[in-house]
Amino acid sequence: MKNALLFFFLIISYSASTQSLPKGFVYLDDIDASIQSELRYFTNNNFIGKPIDGYKNNCVIVTLETANALKKVQKILIKKGLSLKIFDGYRPQEAVNHFVKWAKKLEDTIMKKEYYPRVPKSQLFNQGYIASKSGHSRGSTADLTIVNLKTGKELDMGSSYDFFGVESHPFYKKINALPKKNRLYLRKIMLENGFKPYDNEWWHFTLKNEPFRNIYFNFVIE
Repeated sequence: MKNALLFFFLIISYSASTQSLPKGFVYLDDIDASIQSELRYFTNNNFIGKPIDGYKNNCVIVTLETANALKKVQKILIKKGLSLKIFDGYRPQEAVNHFVKWAKKLEDTIMKKEYYPRVPKSQLFNQGYIASKSGHSRGSTADLTIVNLKTGKELDMGSSYDFFGVESHPFYKKINALPKKNRLYLRKIMLENGFKPYDNEWWHFTLKNEPFRNIYFNFVIE
């Protein structure tokens, strides 16, 4: 009887800690464990300054097609002593709702200096930095950069991830030659492997043939 109860407990514990993803979604680690990640919205290190709703675990989830495309990019980078680093993949709708609620609280500006020093918080909607829907919620968009495997450091891209300002536009001219080169290389390698860029953020790429073009998912990341 004691052994039977122990077996039952193990089954319940396993089920409670394992998420069954919607069909078509995968954990990126299961496709390519060499791709680095730093899920910023699981931490305090983001433009709000605290973990975001819907991020229950530090793991990257994307559609299978996106994972396979990222694996192709990673294979090319590894040969050059480089690696992808993912900041965000699939994003639950409840996380987007969290952003919207935060944007309406104009007095909450604890991360303004780091993330939007020259943009009034009241203008984040009008300037397109915050929206009520995100392509991330369709599962085929990733925010990412490139890391030098020898040094362990991210390549200089001229602005930090999630910085709200023209400095983050891919073709912003008032940065040095090295970050310009790095941005162009990131853009080139992503374009060549089936992704399309976003005009306002050097780090943001969406799979061209994404499988869920009109579906916004809301399952938690765990």
